[in-house]
Amino acid sequence: MLEARFVEARLVEGAAARATMSAMADEIATAAELDAAEAMIDVWLVEQLAENPSVAAVERDAPGERRWFVRLRGEQKETFTIWFRLAQRTLHYETYVMPAPIENHAEFYEHLLRRNLKLYGGAFAIGEEDAVFLVGQLGVHALDHGELDRVLGSIYVWVEQFFRPAMRIGYASVFRDPPPT
Repeated sequence: MLEARFVEARLVEGAAARATMSAMADEIATAAELDAAEAMIDVWLVEQLAENPSVAAVERDAPGERRWFVRLRGEQKETFTIWFRLAQRTLHYETYVMPAPIENHAEFYEHLLRRNLKLYGGAFAIGEEDAVFLVGQLGVHALDHGELDRVLGSIYVWVEQFFRPAMRIGYASVFRDPPPT
């Protein structure tokens, strides 16, 4: 009973946060606001590349596109890339976590859905070829260096924290210890 109330409270809390974020995301940024946000992201990424040892590389998409690719060095997952895309209302971010599981599907997806309850500003999602991604978005008007730091740090921690356990469930036969000799 207590667990059911906890889950219900988390769902209500999450719904309130999503409503606030949704209201902020409904505001369309002007061309000048988007240019300023783009410049701020560029400056922030230069700082991250210079000061953050986890950031291995930063690239921009084709000219005129407001997309960035941030390659990170991890420990549990050796490297991964976060894609940032600035649109009229939001900054969308995502990273590929792992391919679709080959076994223990129900346990695997339950594991990820339970993790979603603990994430703020992101969620596990299924993408092309049923691959697992972490995705999220932030209203353009909420962008600042602190929020960008939070997003980058959160995605880094989530991948590091949840990659190996998810792999051990979805690829259990690969992770089995070999029989003793």
